[in-house]
Amino acid sequence: MPYLLPVTVVTLIWTWLYQPDVGLGNELLGTLGLEPVGWLSDEAVAMWSVAALTVWWTVGFNFLLYLAALQSLPTAYDEAAALDGAGAWRRLWSVTLPQLRRTTVLVGMLQILASLKVFDQIYILTKGGPNGSTRPLLEYVYDVGFTGYRLGYASAVSYVFFALVIVVSLAQLRLFRQED
Repeated sequence: MPYLLPVTVVTLIWTWLYQPDVGLGNELLGTLGLEPVGWLSDEAVAMWSVAALTVWWTVGFNFLLYLAALQSLPTAYDEAAALDGAGAWRRLWSVTLPQLRRTTVLVGMLQILASLKVFDQIYILTKGGPNGSTRPLLEYVYDVGFTGYRLGYASAVSYVFFALVIVVSLAQLRLFRQED
């Protein structure tokens, strides 16, 4: 369900959760007797906070991919392993998970590519702060090109970034083909 929400809505919800005085995160820590955390103001914690938001937001799509893959698995292997006396955990580790290898590689590839092009939630949540600790490359391109009016330089950085994404994609594709 969270994946259906626009990034702005998700980010505003998590901004409220991360509020230092009235946010749910620090309220929960307070009930446990712990000190409040600067979720978005502490350099050591800010990127972890963004990562938690992103994982929560995208886990639903990955779940759907795994659900579709699980529903398409043949049951014959699982039944044969059960007849041979394999328990539920052994069937999971030795039969089901190896059959999900392609889906796992696909999910990994999509997540790496998505993490390379992350921009919206970080820009809305922290604007790259504190002290640039959450600033992704795309925000740098945005700042240089549209705030600093250095469009040629921003374009060059974008081309280098595009080449990086292509290299990562081809490497993952090659890895994906080697596993087959």
